[in-house]
Amino acid sequence: MALSAALFMMSTPSLPSPAEIESRRSDWRVGAVVYQVFVDRFAQGNTPGETPSDFRKALTKGQTFAEWKSLPTPGTKDASLGCWTHELVFWGGTLGGVQSKLDYLLSLQADVLYLTPIHAAFTNHRYDAQDYRQVDAKLGGGPALQRLERALDAKGMRLMLDGVFNHMGRTSPDFQAALKNPQHPKRDWFVWNSAVPEGYIGWAGAANLPEVNLDSRAVREDLWLGPESVVQSALRQGVDGWRIDVAFEFGHAYLSEITTSAKAAKPDAWVVGEISGFPWGWQGSVDGVFNWTGPALVREATLGRASARQANAALSQLVSEAGIDHLLRSWILVDNHDTPRLASTVPSWADRKLVLGSQFTLAGSPVIYYGTELGMEGAGDPANRAPMDWAKATEKNEDLSWVKTLSSLRRRLPALRVGNQLSASGDQLIAYVRATDRPDETVLVVINPSDKEITETLMIPDGRILSWNELSDVLSKLKTRCINGMAAVTSPAKSIQIYTVDLSGFKQHNPYRRILPPAK
Repeated sequence: MALSAALFMMSTPSLPSPAEIESRRSDWRVGAVVYQVFVDRFAQGNTPGETPSDFRKALTKGQTFAEWKSLPTPGTKDASLGCWTHELVFWGGTLGGVQSKLDYLLSLQADVLYLTPIHAAFTNHRYDAQDYRQVDAKLGGGPALQRLERALDAKGMRLMLDGVFNHMGRTSPDFQAALKNPQHPKRDWFVWNSAVPEGYIGWAGAANLPEVNLDSRAVREDLWLGPESVVQSALRQGVDGWRIDVAFEFGHAYLSEITTSAKAAKPDAWVVGEISGFPWGWQGSVDGVFNWTGPALVREATLGRASARQANAALSQLVSEAGIDHLLRSWILVDNHDTPRLASTVPSWADRKLVLGSQFTLAGSPVIYYGTELGMEGAGDPANRAPMDWAKATEKNEDLSWVKTLSSLRRRLPALRVGNQLSASGDQLIAYVRATDRPDETVLVVINPSDKEITETLMIPDGRILSWNELSDVLSKLKTRCINGMAAVTSPAKSIQIYTVDLSGFKQHNPYRRILPPAK
């Protein structure tokens, strides 16, 4: 019995079945392009209640307002407020401002809008919730969110929110009441410790972020377990999914609870955990995690800190251990609000082009952090959270043009969105194949991270492709042929090729006529 099972596993094909691909094509969470917006820094509103003037009037003690063209700079620690002064500088971005830019997101062919926290909070980043159930009035409040949801729905886009459930803000009325009154009903929401100066545990030692007591069943009922919980009510009201902040700290049991609860409210809800290590081991607890590893391997190769052979081996291991379906529902990131921007870590356009190319061709969902598509820089917090530089959004912007090209290719080439990922056994070239149930959709991605032209023979692990069939690069005029399951490619220095199977030569006799599935 064990031997038979082992033989079955060895002979299991690495190409997906028609049923698997059909399931992926109908699942909005598979391979979607996600656009991340840090709301305060994206776009100001122009409707009553959301104008810069309205925003200024809503500021409270310690909060200041900055002009849009100014850049954030590091502040100082304010012990009385429990946070840094640069956390209290606002640029006035609102939900109405986001809504006014949806056509821009559509020009990038984004499928999903992910918003960093929008609940009521004290700081500009809003990871210090005052009330999970209230949309920050400075952003336009609940009505603005409802208008945004309707606008997204009309454009065929989805909305994901940021679930920051393992800590709240010190200015939360519930926390302040519990702090002053040990008998308060919400006292059990927080973790108290008389051995620390504040008397409570702050997440990561931050006094402004009192840790939430997730071990309390009542807390979890209010946050995700109950039908009227924060997670479930938002999904029933129009939100499509949740990104779970610092998900690693929840552990498998509580993440499984969140995922199960989300799907009770909306069966196709997307739950992605902010888990930033090797993207393996969390299957079943969440739909997906953060896949920094894939594009980071390409980045390291372009910077000369890893070989193409190492990158290929690691990418194969990634697929083998994490599993293709888990990867397809995970987010592929090259930067975000917690890291230096890509243009700062990879300042060379030639190198950055390859990293972005990998982000959009590896298995998973690429996440565009606002402004990365414009080449915005920012070496760290708060510079990486600068206001969107809309003046850069022109046809002459190389980063923008490239991201638009890559997004367009994901729509045009189904394998890049829903296909399996297979190794092409490169040595000096990073190379992988994306494949669906149709051989005419197979794609070969070749990345040359070096400073010299390289010619190499790669394996095309798709036995459905006819020997001598031509492969054409969609980005250039380069061509090659698949012969005996291999293809000899010549890749210019610092370049990427995306080869597709070319069937244009079969005018009268088509040898694939019994291989290709019927057209739908």
